[in-house]
Amino acid sequence: MRRSLGTTDSHRAERMEEQLNELLADDGWLHPSAREFAEGTFDANVISAFYDGTEPPAPGASKALREAHLPLPTLEADDYRRVLMIGTTGAGKTTVIRQILGTDPDRDRFPSTSTAKTTVADTEIIVADGPYSAVVTFFSSEEVTDHLIECGVKAALSIRRGAAEHDVRSALLDHENQRFRFSYILGRKQKPKPPPAAKLDFDEFDEFELPSATTPKPTRFDAEPTHLDGVDLDESSRLIDSAISALKFLVARHGGAEESEYVEDEELDTALRDDDMFHSIIDSLLEDIEKRFTAQRIGVFEKNDVGWPQTWQFASADRSAFLQAVNRFTSNYAPLFGHLLTPLVDGIRVAGPFLPEWADGELPKLVLIDGEGLGHTARSSAALPTEVATTINEVDAVLLVDNAQQPMQAAPAAAIRSILTSGNVEKLVFCFTHFEEVQGDNLTSIRDRAHHVLASVDNVLSTIRQDFGPRAEQSVRDRLDNNRVLLSSIDQPLRKSTDNGKWSISQFQRLLAIIERSAERPDLGPAKPVYDKASLSAAIETGTRQFHHRWGGLLGTAEAEDVEKEHWSRIKALTKRFAEGIADQYDTLRPNAELRELLKDDIYKALERPGKWIGNPPESMEDQTVVIDQFSNAIAKRLEQPIRERLSEVPRSDWQISYAYSGNGSTGKRAQHISDSIFGKNVTVPEDLASTDPSTFLHVVIAAVEEAAAEVGVHLV
Repeated sequence: MRRSLGTTDSHRAERMEEQLNELLADDGWLHPSAREFAEGTFDANVISAFYDGTEPPAPGASKALREAHLPLPTLEADDYRRVLMIGTTGAGKTTVIRQILGTDPDRDRFPSTSTAKTTVADTEIIVADGPYSAVVTFFSSEEVTDHLIECGVKAALSIRRGAAEHDVRSALLDHENQRFRFSYILGRKQKPKPPPAAKLDFDEFDEFELPSATTPKPTRFDAEPTHLDGVDLDESSRLIDSAISALKFLVARHGGAEESEYVEDEELDTALRDDDMFHSIIDSLLEDIEKRFTAQRIGVFEKNDVGWPQTWQFASADRSAFLQAVNRFTSNYAPLFGHLLTPLVDGIRVAGPFLPEWADGELPKLVLIDGEGLGHTARSSAALPTEVATTINEVDAVLLVDNAQQPMQAAPAAAIRSILTSGNVEKLVFCFTHFEEVQGDNLTSIRDRAHHVLASVDNVLSTIRQDFGPRAEQSVRDRLDNNRVLLSSIDQPLRKSTDNGKWSISQFQRLLAIIERSAERPDLGPAKPVYDKASLSAAIETGTRQFHHRWGGLLGTAEAEDVEKEHWSRIKALTKRFAEGIADQYDTLRPNAELRELLKDDIYKALERPGKWIGNPPESMEDQTVVIDQFSNAIAKRLEQPIRERLSEVPRSDWQISYAYSGNGSTGKRAQHISDSIFGKNVTVPEDLASTDPSTFLHVVIAAVEEAAAEVGVHLV
């Protein structure tokens, strides 16, 4: 950690140094609870430097900061609908938002889009009268540093394997999970221009936008921002070159080069993390990153005690000036690489009178919420992140955006399942993009193309029927039939003069009407189901055992043919997040979220079969769904807290032990410790389900189910 003592008095600085060494020398001061006693003995700046950051951030801390500066309107107080956009990377959910807002893809570039992963921060947009305003929140300096360290280790490992220079540079600048692309901030080394007669050889993975006959002439925004000072890209490039040279030296020093004794990857990882020179490299990169904050002359930063920005705020009546300023925190536009702060942003909230040309002139009362794409693989879709699941419970509508060409792959199917089992199916709205690209000899009309797209959902519905029964399948099918839109050619401004434009405008108008109805909740009626508590206990046991089976396979501590063992570096990165309390996941490794989903699935199956009904049983499947969904939603909302306590809070010291393992055999020791001392000890199921031991995880979850039942009037026997 780097931080100033906050004084120019050399004598005071010396006293502060002595006090800090005194604190470091006695382990008794390390516990956060000792802070109260230390405050009466040591300098306030020393106390702040020593204790700040020792407590993990509270869940939702960034959202609370945004709320303090720019509150979200609500349905109850303001008649606003909150809409969450979810979908696979590249499906077009951000483009859908652009069309609803009426922002131009070339002139405004807000929100940003590309064929690669674009939206990685929470984005909340309020459509409202008044000036344009924004508040941005940032990842902590600790989390940014963690990712820089992981990039540095990755670059060192690629050096040891003899990777090409540009691959080493890529490993150093762009984290493998694609969330932290430091090249956006520090810049990418420009490739030398080929001779005039040379044939251009483009890299298919290059994100730079290539000129074409249809590319518009640069606008003011496309030019380098005029409000940036102190950013020297050549200096940053030299710094990166020096960092790579230093990493090469360290690889040789720690036994990774050809002339040295071979070491295992994790040994080199540990050696680097213990090396002062390695941390000097990371510090130099972080210092260059921080220059981008001081270079921002528009808006106001609020910083924490260590001088790291927590928020940036800006307001303007000038739409163009506003979007130009905001895009520095949201853009992925290649010509601006080296000036962007996008990868450091964990959330942005924007408000303003956004309105598309095709609207009737009246601002819809909407809050549009966008986030990171779900991914394309079965692995990435195993469980919705905790924050996404929480947001689903809070919003009025969930817009599932999917590509009509290849609809309902693993990720959207998993999202539908999660929405269903959390009792939120009434919020689900289907949005299929790229409808104009659904073509075939047998698809001669819009009706044929629509039928083709909807038929592709049958596999998902069939799986839902198999797992949860006909009532669950029918509830999703009803949403598909009555709450869906099919959009064509939305990557360009929509014009009523074109067939695709006219069609999509009608579909967007239909979408706004669907969202308007989303706040309507059906009458529950007097009937209440009665459930056998033993059946619910058995369902919880099943979900818990499935969790242990899956993570036994991921950790390699148990046989699980259907689960691929995870790489040691990803498990180690996961332990670090839990050890520091900054996250409950690493990329697609989401133990908290997976436990939640497995429990929801099996509990929902049990809810399908009530023992009996008090009052007249609902006559239709739809009426049954209303009652059962209310109960399942009340349960889903109560699962997050006990899971967080059992996996994140109580075992934090064990996560720290797991992360600290190093040396020969540390990978196996770490995996076994997680399996036994964290999952085995804290996610427990008694051998006898009739046991009344309140300490078991089973009984903690049963207590949450009982609370939910009492809230909605369901009877347990």
